[in-house]
Amino acid sequence: MKTLLIPLLTACVVCNASAAMDTLNFLNPVAGESGDPGASSQPAPYIDPAMSSEPDTGVLGRPGGRSSVKVASTMFGAQLFNGAFRNSAGAGFNPNHRVEVGDRIQVRMWGAFTFDGLLTVDPKGNVFLPNVGPIAIAGTPNANLNAFVESKVRSVYRANVGVYASLATAQPVKVFVTGFVKQPGLYGGTGTDSVLSYLDRAGGVDPERGSYVDVVVNRAGAQIGRMNLYDFLLNGHLAALPLHEGDVVVVGPRQHTFSVEGEVFNAYDFEFEQSTLTLARALEVARVKPGATHVSVVRRQGTQKRTEYYAIAHGHDVVLQDGDKLIVTADRYAGTIQVRIEGAHSGEHAMVLPYGATMADVLTKINATSMSRVDALQLYRKSVAVRQKEMLDVSLQKLQQSSLSATSSTNEEASLRVKEADLLARFIAQAKQIEPRGQVVLSQDNIGSTLLEDGDIIRIPEKSSLVMVHGEVIFPNAVSWQDGDNANDYIERSGGYLQGESKSRVVVIRQNGEVVSMSSRTLIDAGDEIMVLPKVQTKHVEVTRGITQILYQIAVAAKVVLGL
Repeated sequence: MKTLLIPLLTACVVCNASAAMDTLNFLNPVAGESGDPGASSQPAPYIDPAMSSEPDTGVLGRPGGRSSVKVASTMFGAQLFNGAFRNSAGAGFNPNHRVEVGDRIQVRMWGAFTFDGLLTVDPKGNVFLPNVGPIAIAGTPNANLNAFVESKVRSVYRANVGVYASLATAQPVKVFVTGFVKQPGLYGGTGTDSVLSYLDRAGGVDPERGSYVDVVVNRAGAQIGRMNLYDFLLNGHLAALPLHEGDVVVVGPRQHTFSVEGEVFNAYDFEFEQSTLTLARALEVARVKPGATHVSVVRRQGTQKRTEYYAIAHGHDVVLQDGDKLIVTADRYAGTIQVRIEGAHSGEHAMVLPYGATMADVLTKINATSMSRVDALQLYRKSVAVRQKEMLDVSLQKLQQSSLSATSSTNEEASLRVKEADLLARFIAQAKQIEPRGQVVLSQDNIGSTLLEDGDIIRIPEKSSLVMVHGEVIFPNAVSWQDGDNANDYIERSGGYLQGESKSRVVVIRQNGEVVSMSSRTLIDAGDEIMVLPKVQTKHVEVTRGITQILYQIAVAAKVVLGL
């Protein structure tokens, strides 16, 4: 007879549908996802029309790919070029700009003679000012522009006339950007635009191949300026270099690099010009966090990989080489621990103890009250909660595998398994949301020798006269405790079993976290919790066993009864 794997087939259909949706999203990306969010609104730069207006990044963030997925570069400096400088035309803000033919000068005069006009520098380098005549203004630094114009006016009007002159707009220029940039080409702007603006229009320095410490500007075949972009990033220093028509900005190839990770504020790959660099300088640019104590230097030159380990305070003179990797760590050893004391007591709620302290050290400092149950101390630990969550996830994974591997011999049975698989998927989704509390069961025989960890929470229960009954009962409730009554007595007072006594499993959780399976002799103490778990029945033995195990895990770890 044909074996049907309906649940598994259903899962495959869902996976195929998901893959189809991913394909549609790939073919029709969300607006702004594949493009540059900082794309310029200005006219297109002077580049080959066949080229894209934005760099095409692949899955690995390298040019030439076709995926819309962008991976952020780990190179320090790559964050500079995201479109922020692309439209930063600052016509009159560069004090070193020298007035050129085509620049426009705003001149205002008031007093005995008034004038307000926008004057363009003519081909001879002059502007014509009424009642003053032509002024040879070309070549005047922007910083001296107002003083220069005022001096010329004073040759005619010695008094009673005020003058103010400023550079309104600079002559547009076209600058070549080449070398190791994403989109080499000819780009338009003004002479007052910074080199960063032109680099940004070219897509920025190629983070995989280009240099951030070797950017030069050439004019007529001669170098007129050189920039280290790290000076701007780290110290805010940026040379104001006026650009002329036909200037060439060249980004050199990547030079020497080292990478830093761990306890630093700048966890990046860095570039440096020299063939060697001191560890002190490297940590200075990486900005070590206050708690860091040591650094590992992983040498990757030659055929062997070597690791060296230094204390930061004594490793300043260590020399780094090209390709070295630094791992900064905080190698602190616990000297003290802090635990929280909660519940019924009148003392402090935080207690600092020496490393290796035990519960006995806490018991001597607890200020118990008349309502304290020191004999039922509860201990909660983060590491235990993490481990409980891991074990629960493993059990849920095994349960899912068991349900997918279940086979059916008839169409009717296959239909039932599909419905069962749907219910099981909902149960698994619910169970994954459970967060264990990390309670440690303490034994009164050796409670004093229990070692404590940093962050432990010790809770002192308050005396109670109630017994909590919840789970698969008709009326989950808190019931008044009576000496000598067993679990069945309290379940009857809560309306009885929802599934029937023969189909339910009962566990009793004591105030100290101890779990007891109910029997006819099980007596209930004040403050206990009675948890009635549902009895699971399926046609697959492994699935039944898996669900039952998970129900017990959740009941013990989180004190929650999860239904199907």
